[in-house]
Amino acid sequence: MSQGSPVKAIGVISGTSMDGIDVSIVETDGDTVVTPGPGRTFSYPDDLRRRLQDLIAEPARAQSEPLEDLDQAVTNAHVAAIRRFMDETGTSADEVSLIGFHGQTVYHRPEIRFTRQLGAGRRVAQELGIDTVDRFRHADVASGGEGAPFVPLYHRALASRLEQPVMILNLGGVGNVTYIDRDTVIAFDTGPASALLDDFVLRRRGISYDENGRLAASGTADAKLVAEFMTNPFFDRPAPKSLDRQDFHARAKGVEALPDADGAATLAEFTIESVVAALRHVPRRPLRWLVTGGGRRNAHFMNRLRARLGVSVEPVETVGWDGDFLEAQAFGYLAVRSVKGLPLSLPTTTGVPHPMPGGELHRAA
Repeated sequence: MSQGSPVKAIGVISGTSMDGIDVSIVETDGDTVVTPGPGRTFSYPDDLRRRLQDLIAEPARAQSEPLEDLDQAVTNAHVAAIRRFMDETGTSADEVSLIGFHGQTVYHRPEIRFTRQLGAGRRVAQELGIDTVDRFRHADVASGGEGAPFVPLYHRALASRLEQPVMILNLGGVGNVTYIDRDTVIAFDTGPASALLDDFVLRRRGISYDENGRLAASGTADAKLVAEFMTNPFFDRPAPKSLDRQDFHARAKGVEALPDADGAATLAEFTIESVVAALRHVPRRPLRWLVTGGGRRNAHFMNRLRARLGVSVEPVETVGWDGDFLEAQAFGYLAVRSVKGLPLSLPTTTGVPHPMPGGELHRAA
């Protein structure tokens, strides 16, 4: 693969919310040339999603058990999703130079230099006949980095023509931001995004998420509880920093004494205040915020962010990006960078000691 020639790469990821497997394609040189293509989301089989949810609720298992059957099931689900994507978009294997296969994160503890994503890139390459890059985060974590967030360099490429400074906010299971001001790129996890609220409404109402934030909007946040949640030392830790999906669950148990609507409102407000706290760690206030991830569809989240931040807060579609597939596209982009030996993370995005290449390449043959 020559340094300057754009190639087509498929990226595939399932995030911490496990609401589906996202697959997209991008044509890129791994640097400044980026042409995003179509994307699709495919659901996990119900039994597999339940098994994964059970696993992440037991960190000791997620860290230490072999999990061979579950690893194979995750790989199979991703291979099936990529096949369906290629069929539905009319993409042949001959057109695709690389697959960037993130896998399913089940345990992330950078403080002990350990991260685990289920799924085998070697098998993806063999099954689909396309060279595949996986284990994107491992070199970063092994060198003392946070191993997340991992999309900032793709954000930088996309945002090169926007007025800056700009903040890209991803509201998935966990929230994270990328601050971009020309050569300055700062990234870090902000706190809980949808995970706490999703898990709460699942327990209380048997539904997987609070659609459009209606339940939270109908309640009253407990300001005392929110203030207590915000005393977590994480929020004052300098960037970069990262989180596991479960990091705030134990501290958030105070909402269990509240009615459904007030509990949802309290958890939603915790998410909003954790995003506002991100301003402590960037040099200038952003001129605008662009929001990606499922949380951009939560009208309550978006309205509260506008009220608290006092500047434009809009979904990334406002500038022509596809918020459903930015992360999938990013791992296609990062796969190209990996093969070219370019950095995937920076000291200001994950805390690595120097710009860090990474990923492991598995040849199709």
